[in-house]
Amino acid sequence: MNGKRPAESGPARVGKKGKKEVIAEFSDAVTEETLKKQVAEAWSRRTPFSHGNFCLKISGPGFLTFLKLTWNQLLTCPVLNMNLLMPYSAMMMSWRGVELPSFCTSFLPGTGAWGAPWTCTILMVSEVLSEEKSRLSISGWFHGPSLTRPPNYFEPLIPRNPHIPQDHEILYEWINPTYLDMDYQAQIQEEFEERSEILLKEFLKTEKFAKVCEALEKGDVEWSSRGPPNKRFYEKAEESKLPDILKDCMGLFRSEALFLLLSNFTGLKLHFLAPSEEETEDKKEEEASCAADSTEEGTSQSSSEPENNQAAIKSSSQQSSGQTDPVPAEDEAKKESSVPTCQGELRRWKTGHYTLIHDNSKTEFALDLLFYCGCEGWEPEYGGFTSYIAKGEDEELLTVNPENNSLALVYRDRETLKFVKHINHRSLEQKKTFPNRTGFWDFSFVYYE
Repeated sequence: MNGKRPAESGPARVGKKGKKEVIAEFSDAVTEETLKKQVAEAWSRRTPFSHGNFCLKISGPGFLTFLKLTWNQLLTCPVLNMNLLMPYSAMMMSWRGVELPSFCTSFLPGTGAWGAPWTCTILMVSEVLSEEKSRLSISGWFHGPSLTRPPNYFEPLIPRNPHIPQDHEILYEWINPTYLDMDYQAQIQEEFEERSEILLKEFLKTEKFAKVCEALEKGDVEWSSRGPPNKRFYEKAEESKLPDILKDCMGLFRSEALFLLLSNFTGLKLHFLAPSEEETEDKKEEEASCAADSTEEGTSQSSSEPENNQAAIKSSSQQSSGQTDPVPAEDEAKKESSVPTCQGELRRWKTGHYTLIHDNSKTEFALDLLFYCGCEGWEPEYGGFTSYIAKGEDEELLTVNPENNSLALVYRDRETLKFVKHINHRSLEQKKTFPNRTGFWDFSFVYYE
């Protein structure tokens, strides 16, 4: 996990790459009135048209909608080489909507085709896979009468659920004992409150993590693609059909005990037993006072903090089971209105997968949890890292790189957006070391106070 990136780009930086300025000259035939009329006639009849070194192919879902379009000769013609990305102005053309549909076509040596509206995809033209060849792309606009825009599609909200009642034993069964030490939890919380993010390595016990990876690699998981493609493309596990070990792991991240542990890690109010900010300040003042008294009296006090934490978690289990004292109606209503919740999924990431930031991205205060599996040999240049940016800014605030058996915690506010970088063809290098590996997996959860 990296912090804010430096202004100067270094050799290890994964960021925007410059485009190579190349001037391409069009044949005089392109500007001939006769040719333009022939192209327009072929377009109106929906028939292929060929001339010299190029051909016009009429296809794609957008064709029937735009029968009265005219071709505007204001074209862009970038030449792309290995390691160069498509300029943003050209990349965005396919997503501008129905009033001014675009075309974008690519030429490789020995091939040529004019694409109809919306037949190109951003991700296909953003990569050049050959080190010896260049790709010539021609982009432009078709002009025609404006059409009524369809109503905006709003995705249904993903349900959020409160914790699952589970006692502290699940933590001792799954989690590295180092992270259950109260002194170490205090250090984690101090660092998290300073930076709003932290990476906890070797989070699960070695034997548990090995069983999780074995179940993921075995292939008994049923996956389904998540879209729509203008927002995301990756695979999500069908949770009801997961092997038992993976179901148990999902249960760990939803458990009451983990909610309380995350409260200790972050200082957030993710459990009703977690102290509020006022209680924390009072406790600090009380501890300072007790320390002063102990120094004056020449005595010392010792306590077994793990036992105290265990008692707190046991107490939470008893209260969730109904073994509680009567609670005033006002306090009960307040508690019900601010019950911590979470939502999560198990995801598989492979070449071509990504998520995008879009206009309707919902932003709110939340704690992101990412737990990675199968990341051996994964390099940042492959993509697949989670990038956090501020609204209205293009500089990254934080980059979370996939790292095996590591738990990433990131707290974001209403001005922070995130996306997963497109996984490019370089990720296929992983197969050289791990022949059966085509990507990696992560458990992705979001927690709300």
